[in-house]
Amino acid sequence: MAPRDAAPDRVPLSLETFQALRNLLHSHSGIALAPHKLTMVQSRLAKRLRILGLPDYEAYLQKVSDPDSDEWAEFINALTTNLTSFFREGHHFTRLVELLEAQGVPRQLRIWSAGCSTGEEPYTLAMTLAKAFGKATTIQILATDLDTAVLETAARGVYPLARIEGLSEDWKRFAFLRGTGAQQGQARVRPEIRSLVSFQQMNLRDASWPLEGGPFQAIFCRNVMIYFDKPTQRNLLRRYRALLQPGGLLFVGHSEALLDHSLGFHSLGQTIYRRKEEAP
Repeated sequence: MAPRDAAPDRVPLSLETFQALRNLLHSHSGIALAPHKLTMVQSRLAKRLRILGLPDYEAYLQKVSDPDSDEWAEFINALTTNLTSFFREGHHFTRLVELLEAQGVPRQLRIWSAGCSTGEEPYTLAMTLAKAFGKATTIQILATDLDTAVLETAARGVYPLARIEGLSEDWKRFAFLRGTGAQQGQARVRPEIRSLVSFQQMNLRDASWPLEGGPFQAIFCRNVMIYFDKPTQRNLLRRYRALLQPGGLLFVGHSEALLDHSLGFHSLGQTIYRRKEEAP
């Protein structure tokens, strides 16, 4: 046990406690934290020790071992990674429009951004589809994430100007309002774009998902499955297939190529997949 007056960021995280925290995270969320992430876990949970006034990581482990603990959300939020940006892997958005247009202008679109982080991906979808199809198409984008903190940021739709610097002036005018006065240095997603997206907290590991409405034309689950073990990945892919309309599209991250062709998808290239119509 660490000295009582030790700063949390200097308190050692034992391998045994790290393994127990890894197991808890996996059992609750399905996220498989790599064995070499001990230093990262120690760094990220040090803030929680300070806030809670706990002496060491063993005390924190005891707290989150209670399934009814009010610390669970903070535990998950601290250990999930939320790297994202507007038009990340931009070819996906271009190809989405091309593939949808090939079937004629859709009257209605339902797209799911699974693992939406701070909202850049679903807002990019909203921007792209609104510009491509305009008012001729009813657009509904569901954006979900396990992390409640990033969902709060996403729902606000307000970002530092630095986050949109890489966008063209046309996109900036189309989708954002520049802050003035107290909001100077920030950009807000325009209400007409914001209204196309609904945000919802969801654990992809849950046995049932609270999804309403018809099937999706496309599901974006990019750079999410890399954090799950193989059985969880396969289960997710089967469930995604069931939620896609015939011929529906699945977009995954550049490092998440689907090598198991028995899961009901065939590749269109560039980590884009179309639902096969024969049962997997």
